[in-house]
Amino acid sequence: MKNAQSRTVDRRKGFSLTELLVALFILALVATLVAPQFFRFIGQANSQTATSQIESIATQLNFYRLENGDYPSGGEGLSVLVMDGGRGVPDDPWGQPYIYEYLGAGQARVGTYGADGEEGGEGEDADIFRNIQ
Repeated sequence: MKNAQSRTVDRRKGFSLTELLVALFILALVATLVAPQFFRFIGQANSQTATSQIESIATQLNFYRLENGDYPSGGEGLSVLVMDGGRGVPDDPWGQPYIYEYLGAGQARVGTYGADGEEGGEGEDADIFRNIQ
Protein backbone atom coordinates (compact mmCIF):
# COMPACT_ATOMS: atom_id res chain seq x y z
CA MET A 1 0.00 0.00 0.00
CA LYS A 2 2.82 2.32 0.76
CA ASN A 3 4.18 1.98 -2.76
CA ALA A 4 0.84 3.02 -4.24
CA GLN A 5 0.86 6.24 -2.24
CA SER A 6 4.40 7.16 -3.24
CA ARG A 7 3.52 6.69 -6.93
CA THR A 8 0.70 9.22 -6.91
CA VAL A 9 1.23 12.17 -9.20
CA ASP A 10 1.23 15.68 -7.73
CA ARG A 11 -1.89 17.25 -9.26
CA ARG A 12 -1.67 20.75 -7.83
CA LYS A 13 -2.78 23.48 -10.20
CA GLY A 14 -0.37 26.18 -11.36
CA PHE A 15 0.34 28.52 -14.24
CA SER A 16 1.93 27.27 -17.41
CA LEU A 17 4.91 28.99 -18.98
CA THR A 18 2.69 30.22 -21.82
CA GLU A 19 0.25 31.86 -19.41
CA LEU A 20 3.10 33.61 -17.59
CA LEU A 21 4.60 34.87 -20.86
CA VAL A 22 1.22 36.22 -22.01
CA ALA A 23 0.73 38.04 -18.69
CA LEU A 24 4.26 39.54 -18.87
CA PHE A 25 3.63 40.64 -22.47
CA ILE A 26 0.41 42.40 -21.48
CA LEU A 27 2.15 44.16 -18.56
CA ALA A 28 5.00 45.28 -20.85
CA LEU A 29 2.52 46.57 -23.42
CA VAL A 30 0.61 48.58 -20.81
CA ALA A 31 3.87 49.99 -19.40
CA THR A 32 4.97 51.02 -22.90
CA LEU A 33 1.75 52.95 -23.43
CA VAL A 34 1.55 54.54 -19.97
CA ALA A 35 5.21 55.50 -19.32
CA PRO A 36 5.46 58.29 -21.95
CA GLN A 37 2.29 59.92 -20.62
CA PHE A 38 3.59 59.68 -17.07
CA PHE A 39 6.91 61.36 -17.95
CA ARG A 40 5.12 64.06 -19.95
CA PHE A 41 3.18 65.00 -16.81
CA ILE A 42 6.41 65.11 -14.79
CA GLY A 43 7.85 67.56 -17.33
CA GLN A 44 4.77 69.76 -17.10
CA ALA A 45 4.94 69.67 -13.31
CA ASN A 46 8.58 70.79 -13.36
CA SER A 47 7.71 73.71 -15.63
CA GLN A 48 4.79 74.72 -13.40
CA THR A 49 7.01 74.47 -10.32
CA ALA A 50 9.63 76.70 -11.96
CA THR A 51 6.98 79.28 -12.89
CA SER A 52 5.67 79.31 -9.33
CA GLN A 53 9.15 79.64 -7.83
CA ILE A 54 10.01 82.47 -10.25
CA GLU A 55 6.88 84.34 -9.14
CA SER A 56 7.93 83.89 -5.51
CA ILE A 57 11.45 85.12 -6.28
CA ALA A 58 10.01 88.14 -8.13
CA THR A 59 7.88 88.97 -5.10
CA GLN A 60 10.94 88.79 -2.84
CA LEU A 61 12.87 90.99 -5.25
CA ASN A 62 10.06 93.56 -5.16
CA PHE A 63 10.21 93.57 -1.34
CA TYR A 64 13.99 94.04 -1.59
CA ARG A 65 13.44 96.99 -3.93
CA LEU A 66 10.95 98.58 -1.52
CA GLU A 67 13.42 98.30 1.37
CA ASN A 68 16.60 99.26 -0.50
CA GLY A 69 15.43 101.52 -3.33
CA ASP A 70 16.47 99.24 -6.20
CA TYR A 71 16.94 95.60 -7.16
CA PRO A 72 20.20 93.88 -6.21
CA SER A 73 23.12 94.58 -8.50
CA GLY A 74 24.31 91.88 -10.85
CA GLY A 75 27.15 90.99 -8.48
CA GLU A 76 24.83 90.49 -5.51
CA GLY A 77 22.24 88.61 -7.51
CA LEU A 78 19.81 86.38 -5.72
CA SER A 79 22.19 85.68 -2.84
CA VAL A 80 20.72 88.64 -0.92
CA LEU A 81 17.24 87.09 -0.80
CA VAL A 82 15.96 85.06 2.11
CA MET A 83 13.10 82.78 1.09
CA ASP A 84 10.64 80.81 3.20
CA GLY A 85 12.23 79.07 6.15
CA GLY A 86 15.23 81.39 6.24
CA ARG A 87 16.98 79.68 3.35
CA GLY A 88 18.31 81.20 0.18
CA VAL A 89 16.81 80.84 -3.27
CA PRO A 90 16.37 77.18 -4.24
CA ASP A 91 17.67 75.76 -7.50
CA ASP A 92 15.23 75.27 -10.35
CA PRO A 93 13.47 71.89 -10.66
CA TRP A 94 16.27 70.66 -12.95
CA GLY A 95 19.00 71.37 -10.38
CA GLN A 96 20.38 74.58 -11.91
CA PRO A 97 20.51 77.94 -10.13
CA TYR A 98 17.97 80.52 -11.24
CA ILE A 99 19.31 83.23 -13.52
CA TYR A 100 19.16 86.82 -12.34
CA GLU A 101 19.99 89.82 -14.50
CA TYR A 102 20.04 93.41 -13.29
CA LEU A 103 18.86 95.45 -16.29
CA GLY A 104 19.26 98.92 -14.84
CA ALA A 105 17.53 101.22 -12.40
CA GLY A 106 14.25 99.63 -11.39
CA GLN A 107 14.48 96.74 -13.84
CA ALA A 108 15.56 93.13 -13.48
CA ARG A 109 14.90 89.72 -14.95
CA VAL A 110 14.78 86.31 -13.26
CA GLY A 111 14.22 82.87 -14.71
CA THR A 112 15.56 79.57 -15.94
CA TYR A 113 16.58 78.06 -19.26
CA GLY A 114 14.55 74.91 -18.61
CA ALA A 115 15.59 71.26 -18.57
CA ASP A 116 18.34 71.57 -21.18
CA GLY A 117 19.96 74.58 -19.46
CA GLU A 118 20.37 76.33 -22.81
CA GLU A 119 18.66 79.34 -24.31
CA GLY A 120 15.60 78.54 -26.43
CA GLY A 121 13.75 75.27 -26.66
CA GLU A 122 10.24 73.92 -26.44
CA GLY A 123 8.24 71.94 -23.93
CA GLU A 124 10.28 71.15 -20.83
CA ASP A 125 13.34 72.77 -22.46
CA ALA A 126 11.53 76.12 -22.89
CA ASP A 127 12.94 79.20 -21.17
CA ILE A 128 10.87 80.63 -18.32
CA PHE A 129 11.68 84.25 -17.48
CA ARG A 130 9.90 87.14 -15.81
CA ASN A 131 10.82 90.80 -16.20
CA ILE A 132 10.20 92.83 -13.07
CA GLN A 133 10.00 96.58 -12.64
